[in-house]
Amino acid sequence: DEFISSPPRKTVRFGGTLTDILLQYEKGETTDFELLKHQLSDPDIKDAQIINWLHEFRASVVYLTKELEQLVSILLKLPWLRRSREVVEEYLGFLGNLVSAQTVHLRPCLRMIVSQFVPPRITIREDDVDISDSDDDDENLSENFNTCHRALQTVARYVPSTPQFLMPILVENFPFINKSERTLECYVHNLLQVTVYLPTLRLQILELIIEKLLKLDVSTPQQDIEDAEETANNSDSVEKSTEEGLFDMEEDEERKGNKVVPSSSERMAHPLAERLDILMTILFSYIKDVCHVDGKLDINNTKDLYRDLVSVFDKLILPTHASCHVQYFMFYICSFKLGLAEAFLDHLWKKLHDPNSPSVIRQTAGSYIGSFLARAKFIPVVTVKACLDLLVNWMHKYIDNQDTGTNAYCDVALHGPFYSACQAAFYTLIFRHKQLLDGNLRKGLSYLQSLNFERVVMCQLNPLKICIPSVVNLFAAITRKYQLVFCYTIIERNNRQFIPVVRSGTGGDLVQTCTNPLDSFFPFDPYMLKRSKKTIDPFYQFWEELSAEDLENLKKPIKRGTSEDEDDDFLKGETPQNDGVVGIAPNSYESNTRSPVSSIGSPPDCYVLFP
Repeated sequence: DEFISSPPRKTVRFGGTLTDILLQYEKGETTDFELLKHQLSDPDIKDAQIINWLHEFRASVVYLTKELEQLVSILLKLPWLRRSREVVEEYLGFLGNLVSAQTVHLRPCLRMIVSQFVPPRITIREDDVDISDSDDDDENLSENFNTCHRALQTVARYVPSTPQFLMPILVENFPFINKSERTLECYVHNLLQVTVYLPTLRLQILELIIEKLLKLDVSTPQQDIEDAEETANNSDSVEKSTEEGLFDMEEDEERKGNKVVPSSSERMAHPLAERLDILMTILFSYIKDVCHVDGKLDINNTKDLYRDLVSVFDKLILPTHASCHVQYFMFYICSFKLGLAEAFLDHLWKKLHDPNSPSVIRQTAGSYIGSFLARAKFIPVVTVKACLDLLVNWMHKYIDNQDTGTNAYCDVALHGPFYSACQAAFYTLIFRHKQLLDGNLRKGLSYLQSLNFERVVMCQLNPLKICIPSVVNLFAAITRKYQLVFCYTIIERNNRQFIPVVRSGTGGDLVQTCTNPLDSFFPFDPYMLKRSKKTIDPFYQFWEELSAEDLENLKKPIKRGTSEDEDDDFLKGETPQNDGVVGIAPNSYESNTRSPVSSIGSPPDCYVLFP
C-alpha cells in the first residue's frame, strides 16, 4: 500500500539530490549540473518528471541565486501551460516560492507570464516557405490565459512591488500593429484583465492601449476606409454575379451555432481598420462590464473609470489631430448617465475658456463641445440650452473685450478659440434647432433671439469668414428662415474677399492659399467601423438629408407674429432620427487637403439658396 500511494520517482537520476548537484556546482564540479540542464531542456519531458523536478526545486529555491539565472531561465521555459492540472499547480507553487525567496528573478518571471498573453506561434509551410503565425485553433487558449492571470496574481501576492516592474514589460511586449488581429485582440483583452486584479495599473494600461489605438486610427483616414469598402463591394458584386447561390449556403452556415468568426459582411475591407474595429469592440465591452454590476449601473465604479478615461482623453486624444474613432470611448461612457455627459461638457468648457491653455487645445475643446452637443442623442434640450448660453455669453464678452483693443479684425491665429466657440454654437443650432423650437414656437424663437447671434455675426471678427462654409451656409439658411440673422450679405462680401495670401519669403515671393485650422474638424463624425458601430449607433444623432420640401421651407421666412399653431412642415417635422435617410454630415477627413471654401461631407453647400 505504501508503495502504491507514494509519488512516482524519476527513473533516471544523475548524481545525488538537487541540493547536492547545486552545491557541487558552487565548488566547480559542473558535470551533473550540465546533465541536469540537459534533462530539463528535453522537449519530450514527461509530466511526472516535471512535477518531481519542480518539487525538488521548491525545496531548494534558497540556492537559486543570481549566479544560477541560466538554470532559472531553463525552468521558466518549461512547457507548463499546456500540461496536466497537477503540473500547472506545482509550477504556480514553484513561482511563488521562487519570487518570495529570490526577488532577483522577478523580472524574468513576469516576462515569461506576459509572453503567454498572445496565442503561441506555429509554423505553416506554404509553397516551400515557412510562415510563422498565431495558433488560433488552440481550444484551451482561454483557459491558458486564465492560468497566466493566476500566475501573475500569485507573484503579485508574494511581491507587493510587482506592478511597478510589470508595467514596462507590458509596454515592451505590446504586439506591433501589423501583427495578426487575433494576436492584438488577445493581448489587449489580457491587459484589460490585469486591471481587474491590479487596479493601480488601470490608468497606465488604458493609456497604453489607447495610445496604440490612436496610432491605428490616424493611420486609417476615413477616405481610405471608404475607398477600401467601395473596392471590396465592387469585387463582391462581381463574384456574386458569377457564383450565384454559393454565398447563401455560407451565410446559412454562419448562422448555425453561435460562431465567433464574423461574417464577411462584418469585416472591414481595410486591414488596419479591421484591427481597430476589433480592439474598439473590446474596449467598449470593458467599459460596459466595469460600469455595470449584475446588469445595473454601479455609480462608484463608473465615476472612477470616467476619471481615468478623462485623464487619458486630456493626455492623448485632445492633442491628436485627425483621429476618427478612438475618442468615442468618451461618447460611450457618457451615454450611461446624464451627469457624466454634463461633467464632460463642463470639462471641455473649462478647457475652451482657459486663457492659459494652448490655443490649439482650446480650439479642439470647442470642436468637441459642438460635435458632442449635436450628435449625442442622450443630451436633452435643457442641457443644450445651458451650453449654448455659456458659449454665446462668452462670445459676447470676447467681442466686448476686443472692441476696445487693437486686434479687432478677422484673424484665426489671434482669435482661434473664439471662432471655435462660434462654430460649435452654429453647428449645435443646425442639428438641434427643431428641438429648441419644438412645442412652443414663440417661446423657442424668443430664446434664440435672446442669444443675439446677429451681434456675433456682424462683429469685426467676422466668424462667418472663418467657420466651415457648409456650417455657415446651413446656419445662414436656418437663421434667415426664423428671421434671427441675415447672413447672406456678409457671406457674399467674404466670398469676394477670399484671395490667396502672398507672403514674402527668402528666395522670392511665396504664394500660399488660406489655410484654416478650423476646417472640417468634427470629432464625432459618423462612426465607420462595422462591429463597434453597433455599440454607438443607438446613442448617435445622424444627419438627415433635407427633403425638397424642407429646402423650399428654408427659403420661406417665418413672419415675426406667427402663432405656434400655424402650419409649418419644416418646424413640425420630426427631429432627425437614427433610422432616417443618412445624409453626409460635416466631418474631419481631408482637412489638410481642402481649402476653407470646399468642405466635403458636410450638410452640402447647395442647401444654401441665396435670396
